[in-house]
Amino acid sequence: MSDDNAMYPPVDPVKAALSACCPRCGQGKLFDGLSKIKPRCTNCGLDYTFIDAGDGPAVFVILIADFIVVGLAVWTEINYQPPAWLHALLWGPLAIGLSLWLLRTIKALLVALQYKNNASQGTIDRG
Repeated sequence: MSDDNAMYPPVDPVKAALSACCPRCGQGKLFDGLSKIKPRCTNCGLDYTFIDAGDGPAVFVILIADFIVVGLAVWTEINYQPPAWLHALLWGPLAIGLSLWLLRTIKALLVALQYKNNASQGTIDRG
């Protein structure tokens, strides 16, 4: 990734994450499907092999989505006491939809930040 000599205006990582676009040009799509990253940008040709989001997006999704869904479910139970089937009908689809959207968005954000900060595999300097 250090051999990037193309001249593109800087792309805001949050904007790139919300639109799921290339972190360099801001035009090409980042994903091939729901959460699989394409091999390269179709617009500028940036090679996406440097990307290593790891388990970070999943951990953030678990923490954020669970906080929101469980918080809303507890608030609803305390204030309205709906039956259990209504809880399942409300919070099941919300948890799934929110988790999928957050997974894609947070993964794109971590990729954009990784590109912006030129992050790479750590090495030990023994010299």
